[in-house]
Amino acid sequence: MISCKDSNMKADKAQYSGKDVSGEAFIIRNKDDKSAIVRIQTADKWLLYSGTSIDNIDFSKPVAEGRGSGIFPLNVPDSVRSYFQFVTPEGKAILAERHLPMEGGYNFRDLGGIKTTDGKFVKWGKIFRSDDLHNLTDGDLRYLSSIPLVSIVDFRSPDEIKRSPDKFPSSVSKDYAYSITPGNLLAAKSLANLKEAQMDSAMMDMNRILVTDSACVNRYKDFFTLLQQEKEVPLMFHCSAGKDRTGMGAALILFALGVDENTIIEDYLSSNIYLDGKYAQYIAQNPNLKPLFEVKKEFIQAGIDEIKKEHGTVENYLTNVLGVDIQKFRERYLY
Repeated sequence: MISCKDSNMKADKAQYSGKDVSGEAFIIRNKDDKSAIVRIQTADKWLLYSGTSIDNIDFSKPVAEGRGSGIFPLNVPDSVRSYFQFVTPEGKAILAERHLPMEGGYNFRDLGGIKTTDGKFVKWGKIFRSDDLHNLTDGDLRYLSSIPLVSIVDFRSPDEIKRSPDKFPSSVSKDYAYSITPGNLLAAKSLANLKEAQMDSAMMDMNRILVTDSACVNRYKDFFTLLQQEKEVPLMFHCSAGKDRTGMGAALILFALGVDENTIIEDYLSSNIYLDGKYAQYIAQNPNLKPLFEVKKEFIQAGIDEIKKEHGTVENYLTNVLGVDIQKFRERYLY
């Protein structure tokens, strides 16, 4: 006799279903050799299937299976990105690595897998955020081509772009220089001479500028126009550190998709984890400038609160200022 639980273990397509088990398994890639592991946090029996896209996951044989928690190596290709179907008796979830294993980069992330307030999930492999791309290795570029990335949006200033030009995966057909330069608007503050508390205040001001200054707003409007065109996706957007201009862009995307504010802020704060070490030497030499190279809740909160003060809700801002068709946006980017 086959138990009801065993019958629930059958899978033939990638999906989220049953109990939310998305927090019970995590795919992690090693930055240097791109080897993969799965970290399991469940007492149940589980199966894991894989493929190089959501649509071609091989359900004929799991790449890993077991019962209970642990860390398990995965025998999957290291030169291309893999996607996974996690199956337990209680529920199913689609998985991939949230943090992309770029040897020549730090803050590379997929927005996929984040849960919305109405129980849906952001699609994997569609929208990516990152820091600068000029140090990417040939292996990194091959990995990004396997997604395959189609478009890149660069929020850096013209000087930043000229100083450190992007390296592009071969799959990219178009890059967009949508320069956002709030630093220029804060130049009068002579940042190098500010104390840390004053620097925090300057970073809060910068986040307010990102969502109110017409030049910045127009760049985000252009960005959302791209995101609403199917031919431009999968898309990666970035600045230098991938935390401020990119962080606000990511927050606005997640608001548009119906993710709750606390989760959005947690995602924003994770830049501190992924950027660890990137600016350590510079911070050691200029400790008062540390806030320039980290994120704090009050930074992004200042921008969010400014939007709410002027527009009532972030959704109003997205619809009326940035031109986002929220219903269609969610249909496009949510499971």
